[in-house]
Amino acid sequence: MLSDTLALPYQDPGLLFGATVFTTLRVYEHHLGHPWTAWDAHQQRLARSLQAFQWPEPDWQRVQQGAEQLIQHYPVLRVTIFPDGRELIVGRSLPAHLKTWQTTGITAWVADSADYQRSLPGHKTGNYLGCWLALQAAHRANAQAAILVNRYGHWLETSTGNLWGWADGQWYTPPLAGGILPGTLRSRLIQGLQGHHQAPDTGAWDADRIAQFTYLAYTNSVIEVIPIHTVLQGTASVNYNPEKGKTQQLTKAWQTVTA
Repeated sequence: MLSDTLALPYQDPGLLFGATVFTTLRVYEHHLGHPWTAWDAHQQRLARSLQAFQWPEPDWQRVQQGAEQLIQHYPVLRVTIFPDGRELIVGRSLPAHLKTWQTTGITAWVADSADYQRSLPGHKTGNYLGCWLALQAAHRANAQAAILVNRYGHWLETSTGNLWGWADGQWYTPPLAGGILPGTLRSRLIQGLQGHHQAPDTGAWDADRIAQFTYLAYTNSVIEVIPIHTVLQGTASVNYNPEKGKTQQLTKAWQTVTA
């Protein structure tokens, strides 16, 4: 889409109910086939959701052709599929402060309320209101990310990515069964760490486990790996070391995955 204007019928379920599925990807070297772009993995995740919802698949060749047009202008694409098989592809730039965040880290705010729970967490749908509200609340607390929790207080993910922790020589990431989005980069990271004989622990992130972490980060396909140096929860704050070596370890792990 090369226009800033979109026309939708007022009765469109995508507009009324957020009835869409989407994926957001970073395109490396203007090439969908670049192994870091993981175009096939993003397409497969869309297809799994479409199958689960019993929606028709789009014309994938047309989707790819549209994406090829946009990657000449934008490094980030959002591919959205509607319930009737229509597609919408939009491009955008990388976050302005990405390099700084990757180097020095960010502050995250714990969204400790049921109001922020993700709808259908196993699928990336257009109903992102809870996540969006959590991120707005985080910004009001001068934080750059929001950490979502379940009813037990276990940390699940951020509003836009998956969580990673390091403690006592072991990587940790919350379990899919806890109700988190199966991030494309998360899957690649797990595969890469396993290839280096460092399979991450995927147990629940309760208070005892969280207290052990010395390094904390979150990931997604656009921002790659962002360390978290401070977590705000209620009136308390906890600091972490945004250790460059640990960030590089996670980065190298996903970059080694070529399929």
